[in-house]
Amino acid sequence: MATIRRMRFHRFGGADVIQSDQVEPSQPDAGQILVAVRAASVNPVDFKIRSGKYPAVKNDRLPYAPGRDLSGTVLACGAQATRFKPGDEVFGIVNIYGGGYSEQVVLDERAVALKPTMLDHVHAAAIPLAGQTAWQGLFRHGRLQAGQSVLIHGGTGGVGHFAIQFAKAKGARVLTTVSADNVNFARSLGADVAIDYRTQRFEDHAADLDMVFDLIDGETRERSWLLLKRGGILVSTLTPPSQETAKQHGVRATRYTVEADGAELAEIASLVAEGKMRPHLQQSFALDSAAAAMTAVEKGHTVGKIVLTVQ
Repeated sequence: MATIRRMRFHRFGGADVIQSDQVEPSQPDAGQILVAVRAASVNPVDFKIRSGKYPAVKNDRLPYAPGRDLSGTVLACGAQATRFKPGDEVFGIVNIYGGGYSEQVVLDERAVALKPTMLDHVHAAAIPLAGQTAWQGLFRHGRLQAGQSVLIHGGTGGVGHFAIQFAKAKGARVLTTVSADNVNFARSLGADVAIDYRTQRFEDHAADLDMVFDLIDGETRERSWLLLKRGGILVSTLTPPSQETAKQHGVRATRYTVEADGAELAEIASLVAEGKMRPHLQQSFALDSAAAAMTAVEKGHTVGKIVLTVQ
C-alpha cells in the first residue's frame, strides 16, 4: 500500500520532537470521510499537546500527529456518510486525536462543511477551529444579540480577529484590546473601539457591557468584572472564571471548549460568501516546516492565523 507523509512526534517536548513520517493512510468508518489535505491550520492547542500539557492526550496516544483543522478534497466516504462525495472541497475540524498535519486524514462528516468557493484552501484552513471557537463563545455561550455591546480581549489573534467580525456582523457594538501596532487592523475588522492595552486603560473606554469575551485571562480578566452590566456575562476559553466573583458582581461567567459542528461552520461560510468575514493570514509554511510554524504560534502575538500548505 502506498504511504502518505504525516508530521508526528513520538515523545513530548519542544519543537525539535516533530518529524516527518511515512505512514499508511487511514480509511473512513461509516460516518466519516477521507480528505486529501491541501492546507492545515496551526493552533495553540498543537504546541500544548506537543509539550505534554494537554490532559486529553497522554503517552498512550503517541506517536501523535498534530493538526485540528484543515481544508482539502474528499477522497472517499464511509457507508453512512452521505453529505459529501469524492471531489468535494471541504473544510472542518479533526477530532482531538489530531492528524491535520498530514497529506490525508479522516474526519467525522458532521464536523465538516463545503469550503467557501471564494477562498483558497490556505485561507479556508484558517477558519474552522478558531472561527468556531469565536462563534460559540459569542453566540452559543454569550448569547450576544444585535444592539448589545461586547469587549473582546485579544482581538487580533486567531480567535479574536474572527470574533470582531462575527460580533459586528451580528449588529453588536464591538470594543477590543490590542497592541498599538494592531489598532488600525482591529478597526479594519469592524471594531468600534480599539484600545491599545499598553498605553490605555480599557476601563476608561468601556462600561455597561453585555459581554466580555476573555481570551487573555489573569489581571485582564479581574479588571473586567466591573465593566459588565448586571446580568451580563464573561465568557472565556482559558481557566474557569470564578463563580463567586461573578455572583458578587451580579453577572454570569463560563468557560467552554469548542465543539465541531459542520452546520455551524456552514453558517460561517455564508458570512464569507456575503463578504462579512474573511480570515487574515499572517504567514504560511510548508508541511515539512511544521516545527517552525508551531514555534511562531508559540511565541505569541500572532495577527490572524498561521497555516501549513500541504499539496
